[in-house]
Order: sequence, then structure tokens, then C-alpha cells
Amino acid sequence: MNKPRILLAEDESILRMDLREMLKESGYVVAGEAGDGDKALELAHTIRPDLVIMDIKMPKMNGLKAARIISRSLGIPVLLLTAYSQKDFIEEAKQSFVTGYLVKPIRKSQLIPAVEVSLGQARRIHDLQGEISGLEAKLETRKRVERAKGKLMEQNGWSEEEAYHALRCESMEKRVPIEELSRRILGGDVKGSA
Repeated sequence: MNKPRILLAEDESILRMDLREMLKESGYVVAGEAGDGDKALELAHTIRPDLVIMDIKMPKMNGLKAARIISRSLGIPVLLLTAYSQKDFIEEAKQSFVTGYLVKPIRKSQLIPAVEVSLGQARRIHDLQGEISGLEAKLETRKRVERAKGKLMEQNGWSEEEAYHALRCESMEKRVPIEELSRRILGGDVKGSA
């Protein structure tokens, strides 16, 4: 199994070095490092890490804004680091694909579980998005079949059952999936007899 690739975005170089060592000791790959939000955004697009660990307060572009852009455009989870635990930061973080929030100083005993949870949540979200896409495709197919049935009913004066039976028989006879036959009927490629 590939080791998770992490992008570190922290403007304090000593803390960034400490984080890098904690992550490497725990078997993670630090795929890139940035000292400001702009560079973090650029690296996220370039290296496509599995997780971004990012400080909230950074020069050029703050971590919250960068996290929002990274999560929305790339779907990469972000674990935020901060010296602040104010409610407004937490509320803003909840609006992004932020999967964790650690308050400095950070110890390895806090960091590694937070990284694991963030990666696990990201996998779960990715799986759910795949399921949603699959269900949406099935729904579209079902709608197309229903519209084709309706067209056959209208053109031939058939009942819904007769239209579906004709559609199913034609599909089997021509060895064409019913979805494709429905698409053809709706596109006018197949005349009303299915």
C-alpha cells in the first residue's frame, strides 16, 4: 500500500521541520512544503497530496482561504493548525473540507491520530461521492427509460406494461442495453414500435 503523501504549509520553518520529522517517523511521505498560502495552493495543484496540513495564519493568503480553494477545486482534505482556538476560526473551518483542527503547540501524540482521522474521513467522503455519482447515473437511466416508455405509449396507444414489454423484447432481440435503446427512441433513431 502506498504511504499517504502530505503537503505541509506552515510559515514557521522550525515548526514545519518538527512536523516533517514527526510525520516521517510515523511512515508518511512529506511530498511538499510551503511557507505561505499561495505556495501551498500552487503545490497542492502540482503534487496532488492525500492531505494538506496547513496553518491558519500565513503570509500572502491565509490558511482558511487556501483550504477552501484546495478542498473545493481539488477535493483534498485539510488539517488546520493554529495558535488560535477562537470560535470564528472554527466556524469558518467548518465551511471548508477541513477534516481536523489542532491548536499549537502540537505533539506527535495529537498529530498522528488527527492525520489518520483526516485521511479516513477523506476516504469515506470520496467513497460516498462515488456512490452518489453512481446513484445519479442510475436515476438518469431510469428517467430515460421512463421517457422512452412514455413516447412508445403515446405513439402506439399502448399501456405502460405493453410499452415496457416491447422495449424489453427489442432490447433482448437486438442485444442492445435497454438504456441505449431508450436513448435511440428518444433521439428518433428508432421508430415508435421499439
